[in-house]
Amino acid sequence: MIATFPRGSLGRWLFWLGFYAAILLGWAGLMQMTASPMPGLTAAEYWAALCISAENADPMALFAMWGLMSAAMMLPTFVPAVRVFGELGSVRATDGASMTALVIGYGAVWLVFSALASALQLGLAKAGAMTGAGQSLSPWVSAGLLAGAGAYQFSAAKEACLAKCRHPLMFFMEHWAPGTKPALAMGARLGVWCVGCCWLLMLLGLVGGAMNLLWMGAATLFMVLEKLPEVGRYLTKPLGAALLIGAAVQVVSVFSSGG
Repeated sequence: MIATFPRGSLGRWLFWLGFYAAILLGWAGLMQMTASPMPGLTAAEYWAALCISAENADPMALFAMWGLMSAAMMLPTFVPAVRVFGELGSVRATDGASMTALVIGYGAVWLVFSALASALQLGLAKAGAMTGAGQSLSPWVSAGLLAGAGAYQFSAAKEACLAKCRHPLMFFMEHWAPGTKPALAMGARLGVWCVGCCWLLMLLGLVGGAMNLLWMGAATLFMVLEKLPEVGRYLTKPLGAALLIGAAVQVVSVFSSGG
């Protein structure tokens, strides 16, 4: 007996298979990157040699790293929005192709962010404020990132971005149009809101090392939970307070050490 699918359901089933495969491949790629292929070098030393070798740099290596980080860390946070979009298929408003277009639009925005983040990391590394592996060498850079990210958690901009991310149905009702091109545009719009919500949290990786898997896992879990309206409203401001305290500790340590 041959299995049959309701109209459009096979496309959505294939979409979800590919979507979760992309997340798994992203994490697999990051795990591979954190394992140094050169004997005698740690992963951090390998990436420092690859990304900042003498006075030359490999910006594409950094871009690839940030692109993988964005895929592995941000696609899981997009699941609630994609599920809401996919549920519109019950009234034949969406299909697998439009869901794919939605994710492509979302991912394209994060690729732009990845290019900017890799350029920032490269600039800081060349200025001597950061290792090639993406770890801050300056307590002032670390304190600035922590303070900026902490203060942003209390800002109106953060609240506005979270409102869009936490209530995707309202977003789709406001911007809805059928077809793959409108879905691509809606994905890009949601990507902009998501970057507005999470960009400073992503850049916090530069404090402890951009290729730190423990940080990436914890940050992903937090950003997923923060976008859930029932849970996230209890997390945003406490994290902001914790980050501001962390910034203050950094500043105190600088003055106490005579720096």
